[in-house]
Amino acid sequence: MTAEMVAPAWMHEQITAEEYDSWSEEQRAGIEIVDGMVVVRPRASKRHNRLARILANALDAAAGPEWNADTGFDVRLRDVPLTDRRPDVVVYRADTIDITPTRPEHVLLVAEVVSPGSETTDRIVKVDQYARAGIGFYWRIEQAATGVPLVYTYLLDPATKTYRDGDVFTGVLKVAAPFPVEIDLGRV
Repeated sequence: MTAEMVAPAWMHEQITAEEYDSWSEEQRAGIEIVDGMVVVRPRASKRHNRLARILANALDAAAGPEWNADTGFDVRLRDVPLTDRRPDVVVYRADTIDITPTRPEHVLLVAEVVSPGSETTDRIVKVDQYARAGIGFYWRIEQAATGVPLVYTYLLDPATKTYRDGDVFTGVLKVAAPFPVEIDLGRV
């Protein structure tokens, strides 16, 4: 085993919010924190990144001045034990753009593009975590073998802190909630 193959000591210990917040963006790249432990995220493919970008751009255009849609930043779901996730797309209140960390109360919608290696996490684990955090909408985008993505939408039931199934879309996503948007994901 070479030195490059040995995981750093901090990957075997619980990380506090204060420790994580002191790390640089380079140190945070490619990881998420779940229950205080570092979880390495699989590297996204070009197709994955393209789907996320198309979705974020369309949601940002439809959101109006009160909401922003972006990719590539953490959402702090819980401080103790620390749980920080990095959804593929986040729709958040525009007036919170400079507030870090981004908290669930700032977020309206999260979307995850499912890729090989993230299936169970995106279909089961994150759904539960986002619902318990109180995020109103969750969208899961499946990369179908046909090249035409499937989009599963979920709406939070605030009483039970669970998501109920919404509509399923193939290729073209056309929804009214959380705001009207039509997105042609076509063959990506």
